[in-house]
This record gives sequence, structure tokens and C-alpha cells, in this order.
Amino acid sequence: MTDGWDGSAAAWIASQGEHGDYARRVVLDRPMLDRVGLRPVGRALDVGCGEGRFCRMLAERGIAVTGIDPTEAFIAHARSRHPEGDYRIGRAEALDFADGTFDLVVSYLTLIDIPDIGRAIPEMARVLAPGGRLLIANLTSFITASPDMGWQRGEDGTRQIFRIDDASDEIVRWTEWDGIRIRNWHRPLSRYMSLLLAQGLILRHFDEPQPQGGDSERAALYRRVPWFLVMEWEKPAASC
Repeated sequence: MTDGWDGSAAAWIASQGEHGDYARRVVLDRPMLDRVGLRPVGRALDVGCGEGRFCRMLAERGIAVTGIDPTEAFIAHARSRHPEGDYRIGRAEALDFADGTFDLVVSYLTLIDIPDIGRAIPEMARVLAPGGRLLIANLTSFITASPDMGWQRGEDGTRQIFRIDDASDEIVRWTEWDGIRIRNWHRPLSRYMSLLLAQGLILRHFDEPQPQGGDSERAALYRRVPWFLVMEWEKPAASC
């Protein structure tokens, strides 16, 4: 079954532009980059790099970054924008790298796109070096459990109630906006946490970041319902 990304690639690239959409630009970039900057990084892997925007941001900070994505149009665009970069067709469920290759693995709003998360998370942990970090930004399970983006309007047109359904189940939903139609996975947060803990990873940071600036009315909606989470997990250093 197609996931919609091949047909949506051009619209997605246009929507991101150079600086990313509202969520990335106003909510997630700063906390993600703040976590990256806490320690020196030699080699990084961006799993599901899309059109390569975050890879370019890491490269600007002197990090040797490899980006993988299963959508050929994204990899072609990333290479055209950043010819000196390392961009490869690949899937999170089968990372073509040796154990312990990277100091940092990034999953920036990609867990929701991965069908077999039970294979993908162990793969991300496997390619981390001892002491390395897995940095995750994801939609909260409130949002992914929300049919049609959740908001129900009152008679005056205001967004009054945010609706969720099937929150305890692992299900797939199609979402559509601005010429983009893609498949996203809803999973309870416990599903992700259990898989990460099972790899022996240590949770070092957890946050539900809020908008920093941007349109005030839109920011208020993001504050009413937590849209995103950011987690940083560390792979224990090898014992002596």
C-alpha cells in the first residue's frame, strides 16, 4: 500500500521552502538544535530526512551528516540543494550502516510515517555509538488520535472542543492539506516508550515545546493542545 509521499513530494517541498513550515520554524527547530548543541557531534544520521532541510542546518554547524529517505524525489532535491552532502535512499527499518556508526541519530517528525516501528527503533539504536544520542521530535498521541485535526467549532465559528478517538489503538490514518495527502500512524506514547526502553536507552530529556513567536492566534491553538514532543535518549557507554 502506498504511503502517499511519492505523489505529494512536490507539494511538500514547496510547503517547506527554505525555512520550513510553521511547526518546524516556530516550535521545533530551536529546541532540537539546542539539544544538538549540548555536546560535540562527529557523525549524525537524519532518518527520514525528506528534502534535506534539517541536514543542511546540521551541516552549517560543522556536523558530518548523512540523510536517508525512501522517497526518491526528496533525495534528489536534497542533493540539488546540498551537493556536498551525503543523501541516500533508505528506510528506517533496515539501516545500511554498521553498528555504532553515529554519535547522533535524528528522527524529526518521522516516527509517524514509519509502518514497522518495531524494527525501526532497534535499528536507530543499533547504529548509535556507545554514549551517542537519539533525538526525536514527534507529534503527540493527542494529535495523531484526532480525526480531521480534532477541532470542533461552535456556532460562532470558534474552535471549542478538540476531539480524539481510538487513542489506545495503533492505527493508520490518511491526512490531507495543501495538495499533500499522506499516511500517518497513530500509536499510544507507551508504544514508543516501551520500544526505546527495550533497547537499553536512557531518557535524558523530554519536553512538549511551545511556539516561540509567530502568529499569536495560531500559537494559542498549539498551547491549548500539546502538538509535539521532543525526546533525547542516550545509548549507555560500553562498560569497561
